[in-house]
Amino acid sequence: MKLWQKDTHTAKEIERFTVGKDPELDMELAAFDVLGSLAHTRMLQSIGLLSAEELELLQAELRDIYGQIEAGAFAIEPGMEDIHSQVELELTRRIGEAGKKIHSGRSRNDQVLLDLKLYFRSQLQNIVEQVNALFKELQQLSERHKDVLLPGYTHLQVAMPSSFGLWFGAYAESLTDDMQLLLAAYKIADKNPLGSAAGYGSSFPLNRQLTTDLLGFATMNYNVVYAQMGRGKTEKIVSIGLGSVAATLAKMAMDLCLYMSQNFGFVSLPDTLTTGSSIMPHKKNPDVLELVRGKCNRLQALPTEIAMLLVNLPSGYHRDLQVLKESLFPAFRELQDCLGILTYVLPQLQIRQDILKEEKYKYLFSVDAVNALVLDGAAFRDAYKAVGQSIEAGTFAVPASVTHTHEGSIGNLCNGQVAAQMDKLLQEFNFERVEEAYRLLLNR
Repeated sequence: MKLWQKDTHTAKEIERFTVGKDPELDMELAAFDVLGSLAHTRMLQSIGLLSAEELELLQAELRDIYGQIEAGAFAIEPGMEDIHSQVELELTRRIGEAGKKIHSGRSRNDQVLLDLKLYFRSQLQNIVEQVNALFKELQQLSERHKDVLLPGYTHLQVAMPSSFGLWFGAYAESLTDDMQLLLAAYKIADKNPLGSAAGYGSSFPLNRQLTTDLLGFATMNYNVVYAQMGRGKTEKIVSIGLGSVAATLAKMAMDLCLYMSQNFGFVSLPDTLTTGSSIMPHKKNPDVLELVRGKCNRLQALPTEIAMLLVNLPSGYHRDLQVLKESLFPAFRELQDCLGILTYVLPQLQIRQDILKEEKYKYLFSVDAVNALVLDGAAFRDAYKAVGQSIEAGTFAVPASVTHTHEGSIGNLCNGQVAAQMDKLLQEFNFERVEEAYRLLLNR
């Protein structure tokens, strides 16, 4: 069944190519398609396009279909083009003519736009919750290991003293910036396109504010042409948010791969979290971290992939946009998988103590020695020269302690301030508004 089909038939080769993976991918949209129809039918009844009796029948059957979807007992039948067609056919089978009326005032264009917006909100919420879980783990590790010193590097050369507290805390704060981009993506997705129809509105007196409120949107895409132009733009912005998180995870995984190598030996993992070699009995490989790095590097390419799909499209709907699902839907799963595995692995990381007692790290403290002379009254350039000469002469003496106390340094991590930033960001998502709207739509 095709919602657009009249008395002609499409060649099987064309149908196979144009339908593509939509039936498979649309099952991820199924619950959201029903939620959209629950709101849309209530709006239709409010403007006189459905009777109260028809609305009651439609709402009851839509909620039943929603329950089937949640239970995994609903499927798109062979020959059906998409989830929209399947839901409409199922309603028509159950209640007859009323089922045929639900498409009034909307097009598949705004129907799929709506489904995608609802799907993106849901997937972004999952990502946000997992990012927050990893953030909390990193902050705990930062506090737990704040006194364990670690070499800091620039140009991959030994530079200045750092600490595991500082290192874990850096990645926690990086996630707050990533969360800013996820929040921006969520706000773009949190605008109702329903009522834009094929991209030019409708001659029906639709109440778009009603569906906006019923679906828990913060606002709507007001201009109907722009609502359709938002297809692809939303996906690109969402992919930028996902790519930002992926960049943080990839860099962290790379650091850990270096730190686990014998040349560094700063950290290790339990044998149960490593893999071996088929010919080298001694090997304990950080495959899990390498795969996080690889998967997250690939995710960082996603915004470019989406941009290239959109680069020469004028306004209005084009079938090219269908391909966006194939790029973006798996990305949510992959990023969630990487976030989950890091949250599982990091608490089991074994931290080596007393790293900086090795002779090769003594010059890490050269800047501290220069600063100590400056605090005693020497000019900085004179102190720098004196310490440099002591290093060349082999007489450099390592300071007795590290005295970094300013905000964000080894001795003053400011984890509490970073946590407060994250809490403020999380509140701005206002997931509760959406959850309450869905509860009311489903009468739960």
